[in-house]
Parts: sequence; C-alpha cells; structure tokens
Amino acid sequence: MPVLRVVSYNIHKGRSATGGRESLADLRLGLYGLRPDLVFLQEVQGRNQVRGSLDAQHESLAAALHMQVAYGCNAVRQSTDHGNALLSRYPILYYENQDVSDHRLEQRGLLHCVVGVGDVPVHCLVVHLGLLAGGRSRQVQALVDRISRLVPAHEPLLIAGDFNDWSNRLAPLFVEQLGLVEVFAAAPRGPDEIYRLRRTVSRLRERLTWLPGQALRRAPELAMNGNARLTPPPRTFPSVFPWLRLDRIYQRGFAVRRARVLHGSPWKKLSDHAPLVAELELP
Repeated sequence: MPVLRVVSYNIHKGRSATGGRESLADLRLGLYGLRPDLVFLQEVQGRNQVRGSLDAQHESLAAALHMQVAYGCNAVRQSTDHGNALLSRYPILYYENQDVSDHRLEQRGLLHCVVGVGDVPVHCLVVHLGLLAGGRSRQVQALVDRISRLVPAHEPLLIAGDFNDWSNRLAPLFVEQLGLVEVFAAAPRGPDEIYRLRRTVSRLRERLTWLPGQALRRAPELAMNGNARLTPPPRTFPSVFPWLRLDRIYQRGFAVRRARVLHGSPWKKLSDHAPLVAELELP
C-alpha cells in the first residue's frame, strides 16, 4: 500500500517569520523539495488586491507542486481574505468548508476534503483553531460532531493544522472520542534517541523551574501498540526559537513510519511556524 508524505504548515500569509518580507517564492521551493503527497496549509491568502505577488497563494503553490487544491475562505477583509487549503497529489473527490467562528474578530473554518488514494477514500481536515480556550473547545466539539456524522469509522482520517493548544489539553479528547493518534506519539523511536530526549528534557526542566507546572505537563497519547506513551507534540512556534507546541497531525487508520519537525534554515525564515512532515502508510 502507498506511503503518503504529509505536511502541515501555517504559512503566515506568505510572509517571513517577522512579517517584514514576502516569502512565497521560497515557500514554493521549500515545499517542492519535500515532495509531499498531501499539504495541509493554514493562513493562506486567497485574495490580495494590494500586492498581486501574494494573491491566490493556494493556486500558486498548487501549480508549482503540480497538485490539486481546495481552499476554504474564512477571514474576509476589504482587500484580502485568508483561510485553509489542502494540496493533494491524489484526486480531491469532495470538499466543504464549515464555518466554526466563535466571534467576529476570529473567523475560523474546518476544511473537510475527501481524497481518493487508489480506491481508498481518505478524509482530510485542515484546521486552525482560535486563540481563546473556550472558543477552541467549541470548535473541537464541532469537529468531533462533523467526524461522527460524516466520516465512517473504517475510513482513514487525517486532521492537521494549527491547534493553538499550547497546554496540550485537546489530545486526550481526540484519543478518547475519535480514536486518533498524534503522529509523534506513534512514530518509531530507537533506544538511543529516547535516552537523549529524556536527558535533554531533564536538563531543561532543571533550568526552567520558574515555569508553572502546567506548561511542562505532558499528556498521554495512544501509541501504535495500543499503549499510552508520554510524548508531547513538537515545538513549532515561533520558528526562530520554537517553544510552543501549536501544530499537530492526528491520524486514524495509518501506520506511522516517520514524523519530524523542520527547524533551522530555510524554514525559520519562511514563516513564524515550523512545518511538520509525517510519512504514513495505509495498511
């Protein structure tokens, strides 16, 4: 069965990490070099009537990567709009954008696409949740309701995007209610890598005793063997010095072969978020 290379990336409306320059051309090159099969994008400008070079970003990226595209417009301004997008190397059979805005100042949506990987329909949901905890809870409930209604339990499911969930409170809900697995919790790890990670985290905790306990709390995720594994999602924001764990890829129905976060050059200059890459195999 095919192995899908999945990317999730908040592209900051095609501007650099600090917002001082355009980065869309370099983004095209960077994503092209990853050779992705599915790209979950957030903060994509579908319209920019002020700067033509930033207009129709989803179409520009899809053309450069030779991929199909679906765009969900969420936030509409006088001269611009932006939202989520899915780029796919496989046919996009269906898509719908559901408005889950919690208030007028934060317009959010769930972009739900069905992609045909051979004869297997794969459900892909691109999300960018709100900044306030109460709004995120309501948006997650809307997500759970949608999946319960429209996604059969036997069909593969991917949810990726910017969850703004720095306290990692959403992970248990996804595991318990939807049977989802965060890819970094399920990715294979060698014993040497685990030892280095634990040693690094231990040293970091000793140096950061001034932080509240909640900031360092790790939530259990479900590993591929069915056991809980204490694995925090990766740090992705800000890209120059990643500290907050905002971006995620959740999956159901795949075997996770590899998961990584892209730090350093050129990624730290292209957006204020670092991209995630996962290799997922359909069994």
